[in-house]
Amino acid sequence: MTLSSGARLGPYEIAEPIGAGGMGEVYRARDTRLDRTVAIKVLPAHSADRPEVRQRFEREARAASALNHPHICTLHDIGRQDDIDYLVMEYLEGETLADRLRKGAMPLDQSLRIATQVADALDRAHRTGITHRDLKPGNIMLTKDGAKVLDFGLAKIRERGAGPAMSGGSVMATLTSPLTGEGSIVGTLQYMSPEQLEGQEADARSDIFAFGSVLYEMVAGRRPFEAKTQASLIARILEHDVAPLSSIVPSAPPALEQLLRSCLAKDPDERRQNMHDVLVDLRWIAEGGSRAGIPTPVPAPRKARPVAWMAACAVLALAAVTLAILYWQRPRPESPMVRFTIPPPEKQGFGYGLTISQDGKRVAFVAAAAEGQPQLWIRSLDSLASQPIPGTEGASFPFWSPDGRSVGFFAGGKLNKVDTVGGPVQNLADAPDPRGGAWNEAGVILFAPNTTSPLQRVSASGGSAAVEVTRLDGTRKEHSHRWPHFLPDGRHFLCFSYIGGSANAIATGSLDSKDLTILTPADSAPAYSSGFLSYVRGSILMAQPFDAGRLRLSGDAVAVAQGVAAEGEIGPTAFSRFSFSHNGVLVYKTGSSEAGQFTWFDRAGKPLGTVGDSGTYAAPALSPDQRRLIFDWNETPAGNILWEWNLSRNVKSRFSFGSVQDSSAVWSPDGSTVVYASKRAVAADLYSKPATNAGKEQLLFASQFDKYPNCWTLDGRTVVFELYAPKRKTELWTLSVADRKAAPYLQSEFDVAHSSVSPDGHWLAYSSDESGRPEIYVQSFPIPTGGKYTISPAGGDQPSWRRDGKELFYIARDQKLMAVPVATGAAFEAQAPRALFTARVDNAPLTLTGARNSYVASGDGQKFLVYTVSDAVSTTPITVVLNWNAGIAR
Repeated sequence: MTLSSGARLGPYEIAEPIGAGGMGEVYRARDTRLDRTVAIKVLPAHSADRPEVRQRFEREARAASALNHPHICTLHDIGRQDDIDYLVMEYLEGETLADRLRKGAMPLDQSLRIATQVADALDRAHRTGITHRDLKPGNIMLTKDGAKVLDFGLAKIRERGAGPAMSGGSVMATLTSPLTGEGSIVGTLQYMSPEQLEGQEADARSDIFAFGSVLYEMVAGRRPFEAKTQASLIARILEHDVAPLSSIVPSAPPALEQLLRSCLAKDPDERRQNMHDVLVDLRWIAEGGSRAGIPTPVPAPRKARPVAWMAACAVLALAAVTLAILYWQRPRPESPMVRFTIPPPEKQGFGYGLTISQDGKRVAFVAAAAEGQPQLWIRSLDSLASQPIPGTEGASFPFWSPDGRSVGFFAGGKLNKVDTVGGPVQNLADAPDPRGGAWNEAGVILFAPNTTSPLQRVSASGGSAAVEVTRLDGTRKEHSHRWPHFLPDGRHFLCFSYIGGSANAIATGSLDSKDLTILTPADSAPAYSSGFLSYVRGSILMAQPFDAGRLRLSGDAVAVAQGVAAEGEIGPTAFSRFSFSHNGVLVYKTGSSEAGQFTWFDRAGKPLGTVGDSGTYAAPALSPDQRRLIFDWNETPAGNILWEWNLSRNVKSRFSFGSVQDSSAVWSPDGSTVVYASKRAVAADLYSKPATNAGKEQLLFASQFDKYPNCWTLDGRTVVFELYAPKRKTELWTLSVADRKAAPYLQSEFDVAHSSVSPDGHWLAYSSDESGRPEIYVQSFPIPTGGKYTISPAGGDQPSWRRDGKELFYIARDQKLMAVPVATGAAFEAQAPRALFTARVDNAPLTLTGARNSYVASGDGQKFLVYTVSDAVSTTPITVVLNWNAGIAR
């Protein structure tokens, strides 16, 4: 199969063929969207039906997509068109190292520079869990920007339970010059390690052997192992040592000789054990370490030495050893544990999330003014002031990039990143109701987009769609995976498995498998630092010894800090505000910024009294006679339970008993029945129950997707509910109470939620993010025909009608409770919204998959019961602990 000039693969226009081999044909092409030159590798038609070839092609895509390094060829895209599989790669101009070595040996400084760049690239790949397994001069490109490692088609991607690493394709043809060459070569035996030739499992040390062969060839101008036949070549690699480098290049540094001897050791256990050590040695040699530029000395004939001189040397040596032992055994000063606090910025309160950079130098957190939007702030530990990051309004749950230059965060229903030294905010993926993110050194961001899905991954550089990384376990009835945290190898991670009640747990997973392994029951988000797994138990931050290599816990958990804030989310959501750096810095916040109080206000915002005690509540539902209030209570550790307050007697009692995930109660118009969502199987279904709490509950409507009721029409015939289906936007449906039949009301390419039917039953108010943020819209009901009316001019959520239908209320993005005079009937008219008062429902941004409402209006619209967050809690300072694990050591 040969593509002609001008042919199109997606948005890519073929220019000319520039290489071919057993694994593919390579073309120079133009990306018509970005007007840039790219290289496209196409899987040959005669190979497309061979499973092992397709597997190798897909392996190359997986490996390259996981790597982001200046000395690794970048994968831009992957696609399939008309049964043609193709990879879109960075276009490189230059020559392969194989082409260059045909001209002979390279100068030592040039060899060391190229070898250092290749070693750096392999070190990154190995840290990401990828072994190249086919390193050779033909897979190293020399460009004006330095060396680039190519072709991860034989790469071994570390997978749980993987078998032997030997690939049957190890001697398949690959491109000699992927971007400039002509034809192909067969065989890579000259660079294969002994264990690969013997069919044993290959690992990073196999790449180190191949790297040593390449480096030897660059300096010596010839391959370390050569023979006339493949059998003889295999025998030489398995049985013979290479000729000393100094015998070919007398000026070669002794340190380089020693490094090559170590890299080319037959036994993997006798080699350098990781590429990072090789990289360190190369840099040291390049800088002239250990007299690197002096030729290896030729041993002189031994001469007789006087006995006295030898005895003196022995005495001196013994004295030196004794002094060294005493030096290393001397008492060492203990590094102290230091604590201090960071107050919130002036006139600000802390919001959702804080995180310490991996180098322990800067803290990122969310804060908001009393009537403002939450925003991302940065505080350097060597500074006395915090600085806001422009463009991050609505931010929540920040997390640092490994290099400390950028911060990932969530806002406006999106996963975003921003450079802390300046630059625009970049959207990376949809995240309508997020629950945390993590960023590894390979440029992979792992995140929870909402409260009902597995974890997803996306490239930190953008330009690609998010893909699911984990799989919900139906046997455990998992509801979602949340709060990811990468372990040091960048491939494995911790996360929170949310089910409800005592079944919640911390789990570990890998980017290479969708399955999780449960580590320990828990009620909070996890973190790893300095050999410990940390989590909150109650309000105590605990640390338990954890082997991040074997993924095993050991020993007992010990207390690190008391009163650590849990955002009111232990149990159902499990977010706790603490963060660790790689060098022993801990930041955490005490108190809880979400514990609040139901408070009555008049239209001017004057408090009229409170209902019950403070706690973590949501979705208040006021009975038609205004005597009873049903609400969600996020208990610890039970989860979401429906409770009731009898307002006339001020008595609290439990309303639902069937599940740990009951929520979103809605009263019937006559006050006789309550409909609510209950998650007892895979999905949250609709149940009804007599309001007297004495009758038996009944299943009203069930399906495979989560459903949450919004409102009940005044005639009592219809319930409107939200439906959450995987890979679909949130939808609004109607349910006929009489025959229990459901039908879609509004399905679109946007999330629609939090609806409320007008008292006359002709209009439905709801929230939608079609403008890029939640706004209030009104459409005809029960069929959305005719025009659509925009109510909120600058963001809004949680609409509700006054009982006589003359006003529509909602919460604006600045936390103000808004009132809109309206006229309903055959036509709909709305006047300009008017702010009544600041509701202070919380500091979180509006989210369409969160609680349906945080307030209820009285029938006459003259007072409002609002779940209000306390001002005092949000100003509790952040605690910083330096050398936090010194306390554990003591």
